[in-house]
Amino acid sequence: MPEGHALHRLARRQQRLLGGQRLSVSSPQGRFAHEAALLDGMVFRRAEAWGKHLIHRYDDGRRGSAATRRIVHIHLGIYGTFREESLPMPEPTGQVRMRLIGTDLGVDLRGPNACELYTRDDLERLVARLGPDPLRDDADPEVAWKAISRSRRPIGSLLMDQKVIAGVGNIYRAEVLFRAGVEPHRPGSAVTRDEFDEMWADLLHLMPIGVRRGHIHVVRPEDDNGAPAYASDRPRTYVYRRAGDPCRLCGAPIAWEEMEGRNLFWCPSCQP
Repeated sequence: MPEGHALHRLARRQQRLLGGQRLSVSSPQGRFAHEAALLDGMVFRRAEAWGKHLIHRYDDGRRGSAATRRIVHIHLGIYGTFREESLPMPEPTGQVRMRLIGTDLGVDLRGPNACELYTRDDLERLVARLGPDPLRDDADPEVAWKAISRSRRPIGSLLMDQKVIAGVGNIYRAEVLFRAGVEPHRPGSAVTRDEFDEMWADLLHLMPIGVRRGHIHVVRPEDDNGAPAYASDRPRTYVYRRAGDPCRLCGAPIAWEEMEGRNLFWCPSCQP
């Protein structure tokens, strides 16, 4: 499942490529056909992200209160993907949930967990149940701090909980905890305010790098050497997917276990 930086990067790209255009909207698969018919011919006004959720906003091109506005909520989940095609687009193949055709290119959406029309109330309810998103200007870290400081759940679980902080996935969870020297099993209520502030500031630093570069980069320049990344097309990490390998800082074997159904990695020496 893509982490929050990937959704923000995608929103910016779609805004740049489709913003202000009147789109042809269809659902070759048929599962979004009724909704696509309502969107067809509308103007694509805005794409934005809240955590791992993508929001498209449309209107009919009129101004003021007379305008008809539509909101589309998309959650890619594990298998959802967008594919861009030059015009004229080829005949759709596979399960294309939504097809958008603009002035210069088209975009196919396949395999999302959710692709649905939202009302403003629906969107407000979604945002209300999400924690602050470090990539949004309106993010309030106090909301996350209150949730963490009052909880006995492990901080390794809390950082992955989208109701606590929106957009953080497994890689950022593992790497931010390592960079802060915080053991992932420690209860949230045992995390100090200084430690939380350090982790939040680290997210504010690292996640925009992911948006700009298109991939996560978490290793400090002075440590960006030695053992290669866990995959050929990925940057180095401190602990993520390095179980049993020596820590880049102390040499201790990186530990692994499953926490709430997700792989957890940490250094028992650097994160005592």
